[in-house]
Amino acid sequence: MAEQEKPLLIKRYASRRLYNTETSDYVTLEDIAGFIRDGREVQIVDLKTGDDLTRQYLLQIIAEHESRGENVLPVNVLNDLVRSYMVPGGGMMPQFLQSSFEMLRESQSKMMENMNAMNPMAQIPGFEAMQAQQEAFLKAMTGGLSSNWSAPDPSESAKSDEGGEDLDEIKKQLADLQNKLSKLS
Repeated sequence: MAEQEKPLLIKRYASRRLYNTETSDYVTLEDIAGFIRDGREVQIVDLKTGDDLTRQYLLQIIAEHESRGENVLPVNVLNDLVRSYMVPGGGMMPQFLQSSFEMLRESQSKMMENMNAMNPMAQIPGFEAMQAQQEAFLKAMTGGLSSNWSAPDPSESAKSDEGGEDLDEIKKQLADLQNKLSKLS
């Protein structure tokens, strides 16, 4: 397995300090968020127990960004997430979110491909640097979505009668976000 494909192992010590095993130094939550924005997967484990703490720390990163006013998730989406925890088995929300992010990544890739294929400026010297800046901008706008996630089987995400209106609203919001993203480029 290539070095970039392996998750970056972060160990949490009893003092709650986080230790990057690759660089042999301590890191902060903001450092971990930076690794993820750069497309790197991370795994955070408790040194003493070996428990995987990744989910807990990723949620903490999101909560800190939201509390600083970097509101990415609308209140109605947060309400839907809370509701999904009340449904036995988690409901359809995890599969829906995973499918939505996969669709967003695919749209981003297609948009970049279309920009390359249809752009006569591709022959101009320095175009590659400009294209790299556009890709970095799109990555920043989409929160650095990694292409390492896999979409669930579409047959598994059949719409249920219960909560269908909520899913339709979320789909509409996602489509609106994709339209805004398309207009930005």
